[in-house]
Parts: sequence; structure tokens; C-alpha cells
Amino acid sequence: MAPIPSPSGEPQDSPDAYLGLGQDAAEERARERGWTSVRSLPPGAIITMEYRAGRLNFEVREGRVARAWKG
Repeated sequence: MAPIPSPSGEPQDSPDAYLGLGQDAAEERARERGWTSVRSLPPGAIITMEYRAGRLNFEVREGRVARAWKG
């Protein structure tokens, strides 16, 4: 039987560190810091709520990160 894969870890990084950054700069920084998936969303976007380790979400208003959260 094949081993069960363990979920990948998340970078030791605070989502709050991205608040106020421009969208492109925030996405680039997140990838440099080891996030495997970065998702930028407009305010009020309808999204699925499944948690995905290694993903960082941004709510972007007027080109700047207004909210950031893991998963």
C-alpha cells in the first residue's frame, strides 16, 4: 500500500504583513516566502470555503491588499 501523503506546511509568515501592499508586490512577496498558491480576489467575491494548506488569499481594493488570510 502506498503511503498517505502528508499535507505541505505553510510558511512562517503573517498575512497581516501584506496589508496595504500593491497587488503585484504582495503576490510576488508571497511566492518568494514560500506560499504555493496565491489568490487575489475582488471585494465580496464568492469563493469556496475549503481550507488549502499553503494558499494565501488577498482581497484587493483599488489595487491594494485590504485583507489577507490563509487557506
